[in-house]
Parts: sequence; C-alpha cells; structure tokens
Amino acid sequence: MEFKISTQGFNDILDITGNVKQSLSGTSVEDGVVHVFVEGSTAALTTIEFEPGAVRDLKDALEKIAPMAARYHHNEAWHDGNGYAHLRAALMKPSLSVPIKSGRLVLGMWQQIILLDFDNRPRTRTIHVRVSSCA
Repeated sequence: MEFKISTQGFNDILDITGNVKQSLSGTSVEDGVVHVFVEGSTAALTTIEFEPGAVRDLKDALEKIAPMAARYHHNEAWHDGNGYAHLRAALMKPSLSVPIKSGRLVLGMWQQIILLDFDNRPRTRTIHVRVSSCA
C-alpha cells in the first residue's frame, strides 16, 4: 500500500499515524510488523508525542544540528539551497518499523508516527507501507 501527503516543506512535521493504521484495515494480520518508508532524500520518519511543544523542540534541535543557513557543499554543487534538508533526512532516516499485536499498532499512549519534510519547498510525498505477519 502507499499513500501521498502534501507538505509545506521547510521542516513541516505531520502526524501520519491514522494513515498507517488505515493500512492495517485491509489485512488479516494479527501479529506482525508494519514497515513505513518515505520516498525522497529530504524527508524522514520517526515517532514523537505529536503536540506543539515537542514538535517545536524537535525543530529547534534539528536547527542546532544542521542549521538552514550554514554552508553546505551540496548547495555549492547544485545551487538548490537544501543541503541542510539532505543532512537532516540522512540523520533522521526514511523508514520506520512498528510491531503489530492483536491487529493493532504497538505505540505508546502519547506516541505518534510522523513525517518530516525538510525540503525548501512544498512537496507531495509518497509513503509506502508494508504489513508482514509473524505467523
């Protein structure tokens, strides 16, 4: 299964937990794993408590690690201004696996699956979801 999400770019962070849960509805998998992957070298997936404070903290931390305004060799080579986006995506990673137990995602009470789009323009991201049974 796959789905598409439109983003604003510039460190847009979106909760995609519902989309991933929906991918389970067409399967009979009770115990297994769901693997989620985002296409593109300027986007990533992770989990977080999706609330404004935690989202802002994540954005602030990423700005300290890979500042948007820093000098990047990628920008010098391609002149597209998104060197920071490639670095952030590489550090965060494009995929995530979540266990399935009794037909439901195993996530903590305050844990959501998020898509991070670091690019310096709006994008439409394709997310691939694969559900596997452990039986």
